[in-house]
Amino acid sequence: MLQIHNTTKKEIPEQLIERVLRLVMEAEGCTVESIVGVYCGNKMIQRINREFLGHDYPTDTITYPYSTGSVVDGEFYISLDVVKENAARFAVDVQQELLRVTIHSALHLIGYDDQSPGGRTVMEEKEAFYLNRFAELTSSSSTNEEQQ
Repeated sequence: MLQIHNTTKKEIPEQLIERVLRLVMEAEGCTVESIVGVYCGNKMIQRINREFLGHDYPTDTITYPYSTGSVVDGEFYISLDVVKENAARFAVDVQQELLRVTIHSALHLIGYDDQSPGGRTVMEEKEAFYLNRFAELTSSSSTNEEQQ
C-alpha cells in the first residue's frame, strides 16, 4: 500500500511521485508493504525535526523506516517549502527537486544511509541515476502516447 498525503495548499504531482517511488522499489528489488509519504510545509517538518530528532530547524525530508530487508514499510515527510528553496539554490526545476527528495526518502526507507561521506556519495549517485531513468521512462511513454 502506497499513500501520498499533501497537508499544504500547493499542488503536487501525486501520480509522478507514486511512479518514481515504485520505480525505485522495483529496481532495488523491494516490494512495498506500506509507505506513507506526507508532503508538508516548514512548520510541520520543523516540529517533527525538533520533537523526534532534537534539531530545531526545517529540513527537506525526515524518513522513518519500520522494516529491514526487501519488504518496505515506513513513512517519510517532505517539506515543500525546503524543496522550493533548494530548487532555487541549485537552479533546478521544482518538480525535479521534489522527485529527487522523494527518491532520497525512498532510498532511506530501503536502508541506505547518508551519514558518512561514502554513504552520501552512494545516495547522490542513486538519486541521479533514478532521476535520469525516470525522465527516460516518462519521455518514452509520452512519445509512445503521441505516436498512437
